[in-house]
Amino acid sequence: MNPLDNTRRPAALRSRRPGAEPPTLVVGVHLVLLENDTVLLGRRRNTAYANGLWHLPAGHMEPGERVTRSMTREAEEELGILVAEADLDLVHTLHHLDADDGRSRLQLFFRPTHYQGRIRNAEPDKCGQLRWWPLDGLPAEIVPYTALALAEITRGGTLSTVGWPTIT
Repeated sequence: MNPLDNTRRPAALRSRRPGAEPPTLVVGVHLVLLENDTVLLGRRRNTAYANGLWHLPAGHMEPGERVTRSMTREAEEELGILVAEADLDLVHTLHHLDADDGRSRLQLFFRPTHYQGRIRNAEPDKCGQLRWWPLDGLPAEIVPYTALALAEITRGGTLSTVGWPTIT
């Protein structure tokens, strides 16, 4: 078989017609706050996705919004801290094929070099608790791709994929 033959590609990719609109990509932003080999996680509450699991402070880009502005907005909304867009370092990119809805999601993980304010749970209706966890002792009840991304960040990896079929 020709290695470029598309019959081994995932069905969602094979079904694209020439000239069709490109697939919509959901972009998530995640704040990686590290302190003394610990990371800040929040326990999700009253959420449609991953309710009860630990996750980084995160959200999605809104229409017409720069990705860095999305991250600074989420930091303020969720933690009550101010982060300048220029103070964000992109530390990891994860391309996620969501098994629940089949959507392709680009998850961007930012680490601030500086922020202003005192970290607090500014959205207690969506976050049951904030807690610092050791990087080598993350909770069992964590969003799986969050654990993967943190492991990659810890080892210096800048790109990972999850949920995509293995193509040989």
